[in-house]
Amino acid sequence: MAQAHHDSHDANVYYVPHGSRWPVIASVALFTTMIGFAFWLNDEPVGKIVFFLGIAFLAAILFNWFRDVIRESLRGFYNKQVDTSFRMGMVWFIFSEVMFFAAFFGALFYARTFALPWLTGEGQKVATHMLLWPGFTGGWPSNGPGDIGGVYNTIPAWGLPLLNTLILLSSGVTVTIAHHALKAGHRKQLLLFLGMTVMLGALFLYFQAHEYLHAYKELNLTLGSGIYGSTFFMLTGFHGAHVTLGTIMLAIIWFRCAAGHFNRENHFAFEAVAWYWHFVDVVWLGLFLFVYVL
Repeated sequence: MAQAHHDSHDANVYYVPHGSRWPVIASVALFTTMIGFAFWLNDEPVGKIVFFLGIAFLAAILFNWFRDVIRESLRGFYNKQVDTSFRMGMVWFIFSEVMFFAAFFGALFYARTFALPWLTGEGQKVATHMLLWPGFTGGWPSNGPGDIGGVYNTIPAWGLPLLNTLILLSSGVTVTIAHHALKAGHRKQLLLFLGMTVMLGALFLYFQAHEYLHAYKELNLTLGSGIYGSTFFMLTGFHGAHVTLGTIMLAIIWFRCAAGHFNRENHFAFEAVAWYWHFVDVVWLGLFLFVYVL
């Protein structure tokens, strides 16, 4: 009876799935991942295993959860109210991501604009310098007192970072062209430019991995390189994680477009991923300017 009611849902009524087990199971997977990561950071041998088991568990849950959402959408369960709810949910999600990165940009701004001038006695802050840390020397980029982590070199902005900036800006153009192609009903153009966006995202990640290897092996720039190293890798690393997630989502949307899941009027899943990708682009522009250039 429950299945019959599920399949005969009135499209004029706001659809609410009943008895979904995914939120509870996803919470267990996230908790497992967090515990594994905590153990890993504390050099417990089991930590890495538990962490990756949690990640695999979470990926399997998300796959099945979104599979159910896609099926509900294709069966026509979602009306305009549900569409509005999805849009508002995506807006608030992106807003939370903005706040997430704002915290790290804020840490970078505070360290450069306030903390270091106070500690080094720049400008009129000599008295503060003498009070807080008379023996502290050095400016930005700083690796702290005593060269924490050793002497390092920074990554020039006009090499790989500039190339990655051009790649991400290009991907923003290709996903926009793909969106217009979808609304115009040009299926081949849609698949071509959306596929180009996926490849550009993967290319960005390849160059970022190359940059990280270069930083660790040749520049001695690591997470342990004082405030500069920690903020650099936290900002670029979390951004890379978002690019990875966005590239995966774009690839899934490509397969859904190839399967004919969207039309000119109903394609919010595509729009949501496009919004997310543009957000990733904007964050990188801020990173390029404040981390690499300035």
